[in-house]
Amino acid sequence: MATIPPHFPMATRSALRRASSSVYLFSTMKLFKPRAFSSSVKLPTKPPLCTADELHYVSVPNSDWRLALWRYFPPPQAPKRNHPLLLLSGVGTNAIGYDLSPNCSFARHMSGQGFETWILEVRGAGLSTRVSDLKDVEDSAHELSHQIQSTAKAAAKEATYEKHVTDSAPQPASDVSVVGEASAWDESKIVARLTATFMRLSERLSGFLSEGQSVFMSAKLFDKIAMLLEDSRMYERFNEIRSKLLSLIESRQNSGIGNQIRELTQRLVNLLDDGQKSVSPPLIDLQERLTSTIEDFQNQLDLIVKYDWDFDNYLEEDVPAAIEYVRAQCKPKDGKLFAIGHSMGGILLYAMLSRCASEGREPCLAAVATLASSVDYTTSNSALKLLIPLADPAQALSVPVVPLGALLAAAYPLSSRPPYVLSWLNGLISATDMMHPEQLQKLVLNNFCTIPAKLLIQLTTAFREGGLRDRSGEFYYKDHLSITTVPVLALAGDRDLICPPVAVEDTVKLFPENLVTYKLLGEPDGPHYAHYDLVGGRLAVEQVYPCITEFLSHHDST
Repeated sequence: MATIPPHFPMATRSALRRASSSVYLFSTMKLFKPRAFSSSVKLPTKPPLCTADELHYVSVPNSDWRLALWRYFPPPQAPKRNHPLLLLSGVGTNAIGYDLSPNCSFARHMSGQGFETWILEVRGAGLSTRVSDLKDVEDSAHELSHQIQSTAKAAAKEATYEKHVTDSAPQPASDVSVVGEASAWDESKIVARLTATFMRLSERLSGFLSEGQSVFMSAKLFDKIAMLLEDSRMYERFNEIRSKLLSLIESRQNSGIGNQIRELTQRLVNLLDDGQKSVSPPLIDLQERLTSTIEDFQNQLDLIVKYDWDFDNYLEEDVPAAIEYVRAQCKPKDGKLFAIGHSMGGILLYAMLSRCASEGREPCLAAVATLASSVDYTTSNSALKLLIPLADPAQALSVPVVPLGALLAAAYPLSSRPPYVLSWLNGLISATDMMHPEQLQKLVLNNFCTIPAKLLIQLTTAFREGGLRDRSGEFYYKDHLSITTVPVLALAGDRDLICPPVAVEDTVKLFPENLVTYKLLGEPDGPHYAHYDLVGGRLAVEQVYPCITEFLSHHDST
């Protein structure tokens, strides 16, 4: 687990610890393989968090991921429609944004208009889970539901009590203890743990780390170990061992490398032992500190592996699995769906249209609507430019995940109560007076999840010349939108700081004029629309939802 800076507020530190403990593993798959749903399931009992009519789980082929699908049935009096509707959420968000309350539910509104509506939660979001046995899905769903709700409440509660923390709190212990006799030095245990860590790095974490990333992480571990040396005279010997171990880790694994790493690790531990004895009085906690260093490093390696997915995993595996499942459940006559995406959800739809067009395939989408989405942010002043530093792979290895949900939950009291230290955060989410306070609170405290840095790295390519590209960097998702055959409705908010109107307009210009409709929400004198107001704003039901319903109705023929 990465070290949390001590100057962070107590609520933020607590939230980060909780977020870093909630991690899930996955396997990689191939693009658009035929889907089989024998291992998918509808839960007999929904967890409290899910306010849909049903909760389904669809399996992602070649992995243990079970993606949550919230299902909403049209009422008997609703118009009959020919196509079901799939909703895709933004980066690091779950289904709650589409269903904040009975009076503010885009999903429920669309089902009321006759569209059988489904919300997909991609891997790592909301109630999606990783279990090897389907019989464990229901237990996992209820556990996740409880965790999301209780974690948000606890984070907000802790923040309100932070002001009560005083100087009377116990002072932290010294970093180095030099009192008493030296504790027993369990050499064999330390050697075994360090050897296992070095072997993992040598094996490139079974393919999760590139050679350059493995070298970076190895050097980082040695830097941490070097900080434990109290005797500067030991550095020359330490650097000699470090150089040889790094050379082995960088080389390709062979039959003899294990023994060589073990021998060098033994020398390293002996050196640390000598260093412990060379200072007076001797250190009594060196073994504990070294063990802690190894554990922290191992936890960080685990995060890199467990959050190892990007935008293309969503595009090539998660979304196709959900589409095929919805088609199998609803059986539209022409085999097509409607799809709506907010923020990254809309970007996924754009990318799918581009990929299908480039391969000459007919997408199984009758029409698409996007809310605050673009594949090219180069001309806009988007607040997401703050993420660009994460495009450095070294930064992503140092901070393998961004616990967005925990951070926002901890920051919310500082943005909504005097002295409003973080009130600027509200403008990123909702324009002034556009979202009811209780709905804004539910959105902030329950809707956001942990984001892999690997996902953010790929999304930052949208700020480079040519716009968003695939993980190889060779396919530009904007290049083939001009030849798509799918009608598109693109909506933008006039006060959207995350996806400004100019970014949406730049993507709209790529489509054939006869297939694309663009609408800017907001008036010079108000009301105004920020990023989430298009979905959950108090006027969305009057000004946004009817635009979408009219557009989809126009294209609902079979």
